[in-house]
Amino acid sequence: MIRNDEDLFAYLKALGNAYLINKVGRVDVNGLKKFEIGDKYFFEDLGLRNCRLGSFLQYEVYVGQKDNQEIDFVALKQGKKVYVQVAYLISDEKTREREFGNLMTIQDNYPKYVVSLDEFNRGSDVEGIIHLHLADFLKREVL
Repeated sequence: MIRNDEDLFAYLKALGNAYLINKVGRVDVNGLKKFEIGDKYFFEDLGLRNCRLGSFLQYEVYVGQKDNQEIDFVALKQGKKVYVQVAYLISDEKTREREFGNLMTIQDNYPKYVVSLDEFNRGSDVEGIIHLHLADFLKREVL
């Protein structure tokens, strides 16, 4: 039974240690300053994780923050960076503007991806941002 915040954090830590959930911190995209609050938790798929990464994690993964916009994932590996926005489907202009627009505001030359389950526009490029189907993204080496 969870009685207070300490109990909650103890449960989250235990679930993380068992690789059932993954804690992802938040960083400022401009300077990669780490924020103390705003972490997100994601459930792990151990089969996919171990198949893709082996028994150790190769990337540092964060949630990005730029002004009032959130970047779903910022991954770092050996001094390189990649930005990833994730959407179920890009079904209307508002969704397209949000997913691609957040990445367009980042003024560096690191790879930027929008990942979705859309069957159309697979591999298309919008101002240097690559739109990939989830299956294609999982097969690709992004860093």
